[in-house]
Amino acid sequence: MDDSEREGVLAAMVRRVVDTNRYLTLGTVESSGLPRLTPVYYTHFSYRAFYWVSSPESHHSGNIARRADVSMVIFDSTLPPGSTEAVYLSAVAGEVPAESLASECAVAFQSVANGARPFSPAELSGAADLRLYRADVSSWAVHIRGRHPEFGTGIDTRLSVSPPF
Repeated sequence: MDDSEREGVLAAMVRRVVDTNRYLTLGTVESSGLPRLTPVYYTHFSYRAFYWVSSPESHHSGNIARRADVSMVIFDSTLPPGSTEAVYLSAVAGEVPAESLASECAVAFQSVANGARPFSPAELSGAADLRLYRADVSSWAVHIRGRHPEFGTGIDTRLSVSPPF
């Protein structure tokens, strides 16, 4: 398999995992330096920007306010052992500023599913309890299981993937 085919297979894995799941695990850093992991319902734009709604009072939101660097993983836990796929993301996250909220809500909520609903800018600003957060991805990697038919080495690994997806 040449490099172009390899990238195509890996990019297809990114698309499949991101598009078929609705929750990601968000990794932030506590003020003590310990990691904090939080499941969040997400939407995305072009696999490069990931959105979620959260309280600015939540621990992970406070962690993001102090340190914007985050890690995220998306995986399908319904698959049997030995057939799992996952996407690992490194990103810079933050609360969407009020002046960008209308345009960002239009992007973030263009596609919601499985009982989720779009939020209006009014529901995410002022005295509202929730805010819109955005993570801009800087790197992508996929989980390669040890027995993967093309890339397996006998040991689970991660392979970096470059856009476009």
